[in-house]
Amino acid sequence: MKETHAIPGYTFGTSAIARSPVTPGDFELMKRSILFDDEDVKYLRLSRGIVADQVEAILDVWYGFVGSQPHLLASFSGRVDGKPLGNYLGAVRKRFGQWILDTAAAEYDQRWLDYQHEIGLRHHHAKKNRTDGATSTAVVPFRDLFPLIYPVTFTLRPFLASKGHAAGEVEKMYAAWLKSCLLQMTLWTYPYIRDGDF
Repeated sequence: MKETHAIPGYTFGTSAIARSPVTPGDFELMKRSILFDDEDVKYLRLSRGIVADQVEAILDVWYGFVGSQPHLLASFSGRVDGKPLGNYLGAVRKRFGQWILDTAAAEYDQRWLDYQHEIGLRHHHAKKNRTDGATSTAVVPFRDLFPLIYPVTFTLRPFLASKGHAAGEVEKMYAAWLKSCLLQMTLWTYPYIRDGDF
C-alpha cells in the first residue's frame, strides 16, 4: 500500500478540508436509494485485494480513455495553449490511484464524507487547480462527470475478474463498485447544485 503522506494534495482525514454539508443521515438515505448495503461493502473489501497490485494498469486504461477524448483532456490542459499539463496529470494520477484503494476500503464515516466534498470542490470553480497550482481550465464541466461512471466501472470489470474469482463474485464486486461510484459522484456534484436543491 502506498504511503499516503507521500501523495501531494492527499488530505483525507486532515484539518485542511472542510466538513461536508451532507450529513451522515443524508448519506444513509442516499445508500437506501441505490440499495447499497453491507454486502456491497463486503464485495468492495474483497475487490481491494484484487485491484491493489493493478492500480497502475487500471490508471493506464482510464488515462488512455481520457487522453483519447479532447473534451475530457481539456480539464487537464493549459487554459491558454490547450496543451496537456504533464505535472498536473501526474499529480492527479497519484491521488486517483489512492482513490481506487480508498473506494475499496471506505468506512463511510465523517472523514470520508468530508473528503468526498473536498474532491467535489476540486472539480468545481471553488477549488479547481488550487491543490496543484495548475493553470488549467476553471472547472470540470458538470456534463462530463456522471457519464464517466460507465467507462470507469466497465473497464474495471476485467481487472476484477483477473484473479480467478467466480463469475458471481465478480458481478457482485462490479455492482458494488458501480453503486459506490454513483454515490461518490453524487456527493462530488454538491458544489454544482443550487443552494437548497441537493
